[in-house]
Amino acid sequence: MDYLFSVAAIAGINIIMALSFYLPFITGQISLGQAGFMAIGAYASAVCSVKFGIPYVPAVLLGGVMAGVAGFVLGMPALRIKGIYLLLLTMGFGEIVRVIFINIDYVGGAAGLGGIPYQEYTTLYAYGTVVILTVFFYRLRKSRMGRAFQAIGDDEDTAEIIGVNIATAKLTAFSVGAFIAGIGGGILAHFQEYIEPLMFGVMHGVEFIVFAIFGGIQIFWGPIFGALALTFIPEFLREIQEWRMELYGLLLIVMMIVRPQGVIGLDVIKWIKKKLLRIR
Repeated sequence: MDYLFSVAAIAGINIIMALSFYLPFITGQISLGQAGFMAIGAYASAVCSVKFGIPYVPAVLLGGVMAGVAGFVLGMPALRIKGIYLLLLTMGFGEIVRVIFINIDYVGGAAGLGGIPYQEYTTLYAYGTVVILTVFFYRLRKSRMGRAFQAIGDDEDTAEIIGVNIATAKLTAFSVGAFIAGIGGGILAHFQEYIEPLMFGVMHGVEFIVFAIFGGIQIFWGPIFGALALTFIPEFLREIQEWRMELYGLLLIVMMIVRPQGVIGLDVIKWIKKKLLRIR
């Protein structure tokens, strides 16, 4: 049972990270830097707890704020580029963050930072955060800002013509996505009790993208489903655990051929709503 709770906690954190990627993605920004923002949130919250004795919730929130500030700073030059160049920029940012933490002795350097207070209710906090994010994304879809995000993602030039402030919208999405990633990092740090720079490599950023694409990127339910499925499936099939990344790659290839919109697309949501209306 403890093992299942542990996996469930990791799944909750992965959902948070998948949603942190999804938010800037709906404005057309593909970020490989979410692992870097997660690292900033993890280290900042861990330092708050270990060095200054700040309680869990404020420490995690401060980690999120620090990651959000980093996202804002990175987002300003990122406004000028898009596509593969943005991908390279964010990937470079993630690696820079990792190397910086390796060389900072105050947070343990390459040896990592231990002694982080363990949060026994990590699962509740992780899924509580997921619930808050679900409500946020649901309301965002129907808000003026959410429609602006979607318009930019569909056609940036058209969105600008109809009066959408492109710079403000994209910077907001990028910064809030970084904040969400920082929250995920803070929760992870207090669950693992120990963090090191190698935990936040580029491949972890790739995993978050895979979660979102596999589940579906047309609606926020997709990343949630993708993170849950791709966290639990390798755990229940222990013999393929070492081949996890290869499995993810194969799944992506199959999904791109069979169902490019992901498992949870708008058609699935419409079908579910239709069934629910019939039941009523």
